[in-house]
Amino acid sequence: MAKLLVPLVVLGAVSGAGVPVSPPSPRCPPRCLCPAAAPSPTLLCARTGLLAVPPSLDRGAVELRLADNFIGAVGRADFANMSSLVHLTLSRNGLRRLAPGAFADLRALRALHLDGNRLPALSGPQLRGLASLRHLILANNQLAAIDAAAFAAFAATVEDLDLSHNNLPALPWDAVAAMGSLATLTLDHNLLERVPAGAVARLPRLARLDLTANRLRALPPVPGPPGPALAAGGNPLHCNCELLWLRRVAQPGRLETCATPAPLAGRLLGAVPEEELTCRAPAVTAAAAHPPAVTEGQPLRLGCAAVGDPPPALHWLGPDGRVVQNGSRRSVGADGSLELRVATLRDHGGFTCVAANAAGEAAARVDVVVVPLPVPRARDGEAAVAAEAGPGPSDMAQAGGNDTWGGPGERRAVAAEVTGSSARIRWLPQRHVPGVRMVQIQYNSSADDALVYRLLPPSSRTFVLRDLAPGRLYELCVSTLRVVGDPPAAPRPLGCVSFATAAAPPGCAAPPRPHFLGGTVIIVIGAAIAASVLVFILILTARWKAAGARRPPPALTSVCSQTNGGPRPAETPELPPLPPLPPPAAGAPAAGGARGLFPSHSYPRRARPRRHGSLPRLDAPEGSPLGPPLRPSFGSTHWMLESTV
Repeated sequence: MAKLLVPLVVLGAVSGAGVPVSPPSPRCPPRCLCPAAAPSPTLLCARTGLLAVPPSLDRGAVELRLADNFIGAVGRADFANMSSLVHLTLSRNGLRRLAPGAFADLRALRALHLDGNRLPALSGPQLRGLASLRHLILANNQLAAIDAAAFAAFAATVEDLDLSHNNLPALPWDAVAAMGSLATLTLDHNLLERVPAGAVARLPRLARLDLTANRLRALPPVPGPPGPALAAGGNPLHCNCELLWLRRVAQPGRLETCATPAPLAGRLLGAVPEEELTCRAPAVTAAAAHPPAVTEGQPLRLGCAAVGDPPPALHWLGPDGRVVQNGSRRSVGADGSLELRVATLRDHGGFTCVAANAAGEAAARVDVVVVPLPVPRARDGEAAVAAEAGPGPSDMAQAGGNDTWGGPGERRAVAAEVTGSSARIRWLPQRHVPGVRMVQIQYNSSADDALVYRLLPPSSRTFVLRDLAPGRLYELCVSTLRVVGDPPAAPRPLGCVSFATAAAPPGCAAPPRPHFLGGTVIIVIGAAIAASVLVFILILTARWKAAGARRPPPALTSVCSQTNGGPRPAETPELPPLPPLPPPAAGAPAAGGARGLFPSHSYPRRARPRRHGSLPRLDAPEGSPLGPPLRPSFGSTHWMLESTV
């Protein structure tokens, strides 16, 4: 029996080697349905009591439904390598955590349903990799914050964004406004308090905007007509002139209701006459500086309050009339206050608080007094304290006057040769003081707070400033830098001076910018080179013509050499006299003979026989009807030149 079974087994193995074996079908996770009749791989795992994403998923699936389970978190490897997945549903799972990069491999995903979960916030890495996403449903979560980078991966492709029924007090409107393909934006039942002006206008394809049941008191105009379909009922709207646009586009059945002012409370906006939607111009109720006077370098705070309908926006104008911006030294608060962290003499003067709303503007002036710091002076080797009578136009220290190094005003600097852009600064030399390392010049202008410093060798007595602006008032001080100990001693003033640069003449253009100047120089140099080459060519042409005019024509040393045969030029014999020509035939034009063909000139010319009429030809043989061959003749001038040669 054993001998019979062995051949049968071998025979079966050999016969089966040539038959292809079909690959095993993809594994279907437990409790899931994998319909074979579906046109593409589909995994249906909804309502199966799953506590986590099944690890044995078919990585080539196109649709995956995991709704109505108990999946509390999604890890980085749960959807790894599922690059063919197009539709993913994780609704109503109680999700609390999404790992960064959890959807990074879902490059083909078009619809992601995360509604009905407990997500507290969204960060940028959580939704990374969704480059083809079209529909994002995040309704009915606990979202209280959304990172501005959370929508960056699909900002250009998303068409439907649902953030309704969350706890959002604000929205990254700049990130939303970058969604050029967005058609539906659902934000109802949130805690939104404002919509920035122009945010909706930057969405060109928006067809529906739902802002129902938020905390909006005002709405910026929505572009139209036709514009997107807008739903804004359930908001505590403040009905004034800013909502006239919404009143005019209101349709029957709209539920926008006025919450304020009191005469319009509880009334539908569409039922309020337009003449009752009014605004009130602003009025400044308080504006003061705390404290009103400070010493240079100390902080200062300016407060301003205003009323109006709608509440006015506040901004400040400095003593120079310019709008005050936030910076390292100045800060404008949200309540309209202005804080000067370091007061300078430039802040001395009047600040203006301006309140503005849709009905008009109001302004109030606040005077600020900045007392300059005392100026140290050297007296008997000790530092003395002196102060100016009042604040100056600059924050530069003023020095000069009497001292022990010279008489009154001896140490004051002098500004000479002042032009619109330069000035020569001179100062008197000081007596030898040990430890002086260099001379420092510091200056600024009436239109610039920044100090400019120049460091010079200690032996310097003059310096030319070449970077000045025309029509400016400059404050300049010269001081010495000494090294007495560790740390080095403070600068010791030599003198200060005020000077004004000359104003630019009327009608003069501003100096060209560097790139414009460079381009102009290149064009000028190129034009100069081209002109030089052209002039050079013209000179060469003129010289060639002049040389050609002065060059004598080649002299004829032998007449026979111009005809067939004849002796060499060195052996040219004396020519015999020419025979007389026969008279011309009747009716032929008169001719002056052979000599008449060659008038006398100042240079020799070749003999040219006449070829018309009845004159004989030069090359006619003897006995020809044309007569004997005509010998070339030359004028007397020709013979004279020949004899000279």
